[in-house]
Amino acid sequence: MNTAIVIGATGLTGSNLLEFLLRDERFSKVKIFTRRQSGISNVKLEEHIIDFDNPDSFKELLQGNVLFSALGTTIRKAGSKESQYKIDYSYQFKIAEICAKNGVETYVLVSSAGANLDSKIFYSRMKGELDRAVMQLGFNKIRILRPGILEGVRKESRFGEKAFIIFAKVISKIPGLKKLRPIQGRQVAQAMINSYFDETPGTKIFTMEKVFTMSNEYRTEQEE
Repeated sequence: MNTAIVIGATGLTGSNLLEFLLRDERFSKVKIFTRRQSGISNVKLEEHIIDFDNPDSFKELLQGNVLFSALGTTIRKAGSKESQYKIDYSYQFKIAEICAKNGVETYVLVSSAGANLDSKIFYSRMKGELDRAVMQLGFNKIRILRPGILEGVRKESRFGEKAFIIFAKVISKIPGLKKLRPIQGRQVAQAMINSYFDETPGTKIFTMEKVFTMSNEYRTEQEE
């Protein structure tokens, strides 16, 4: 049986991931680390309300088989590039680093389709930096998912993102651009779990189209 560690469990992808993990009989315990309560009660759930700026206060609790990382925000919500970088890069890297040192064998990260170290776009460059950094950590398996625009029910309204989803749906109908279609947060969450059960050691990066494919492979009973 597996113990999963999850950060970002209250976001679009993370909340779906948490739902799937709690229903998946292959996982006996799900440990989430969050800044606010999830409001979920489950015998398998171990919830820790933490201060991400003080990892020493919870580092001993980061024990398990796999770390699922779906933490992220927007500049608008964070308030600045510096604040977004702290959440999207610094917090995720630090927790991954601690988990690697604690002997967690697998790391599954939700990155972005545009992740690129050399990008002139801040968000894409930040994601590329994180992808490269975690590859240097001592995990037996690393799975990096790079989905496109995420679609699904969010707790907060994002008008600009809704407009882009509509635009992406339109252009994805153009021959050759199908891969640009939006992807449901539930699909990304399922792909995260499926990628964990790929036993191949080392690092694998799943591009947009592969994330779609992975969401349909090795499906758990609740998704059949």
